[in-house]
Amino acid sequence: MSDVRLTDLEIQHAHLARTVDELNDVVARQAGEIEALRRHVDMLIARLASDEAASAGSIPLADQPPPHW
Repeated sequence: MSDVRLTDLEIQHAHLARTVDELNDVVARQAGEIEALRRHVDMLIARLASDEAASAGSIPLADQPPPHW
C-alpha cells in the first residue's frame, strides 16, 4: 500500500473517530434530558392523580355549567 493511501486512510479514520466521539456525547446528553423529562412527566401524572382523587366527590369540571349560567 502506498504511503499516500495509508495517510489518507489514517486521516479518514481520525475524522470518523472524532465524529463517533461527538455523537456519543450527543446521545449521552439526550439520555440525561430524556430521563429528566420522564421524571417530570411522572411527577405531573402523580399530581394529576392526587388532584382527581381530591375532587372525586365533586362534579368534574368538564361537566359543570359555565359560571354565567
